[in-house]
Amino acid sequence: MREALFDILGPAIVGGRVLDLFAGTGAVGLEALSRGAAACLFIESAPIAAALIRTNLKSCRFEDRGELRSGSLPEALDVLEHRPDFDFVFLDPPYGGGDLGFAVLERLGSGKLVAPEGRVAFEHRKSHEIPSEFGRLRHRRTARYGDSEISFFTVFEPRS
Repeated sequence: MREALFDILGPAIVGGRVLDLFAGTGAVGLEALSRGAAACLFIESAPIAAALIRTNLKSCRFEDRGELRSGSLPEALDVLEHRPDFDFVFLDPPYGGGDLGFAVLERLGSGKLVAPEGRVAFEHRKSHEIPSEFGRLRHRRTARYGDSEISFFTVFEPRS
């Protein structure tokens, strides 16, 4: 899935600001950094996984471009309102956590965390019915891989 995700994103990740939600081991954010992302903020609530992210950042020598925050989602997003817009957001909630994923997408779509030309990738089970929009986020495509899918969203800004 990770390889497919980055094949789809291509060189767009270079120089981008990444937000890795439900980060787990941090594999997606670390991959983004290794492919040239300028910075990545990891959010993970499990202490063991957070410790692994810290170790991985250090061993990959990405401490200067990677930052870890502990917290539960979607509440952890509240403290990020002062941060610059993120160009790419990836969320992979715990298996079967579609409703939690939808809550995070709603929060992302209602705020300014995603840059005007930013993209959001939501990994979920194939059985989830994905709405076409979450606030200012619009569904653009879905890539299927076995029992999982990645749904991609972009920011829609209505013309004044």
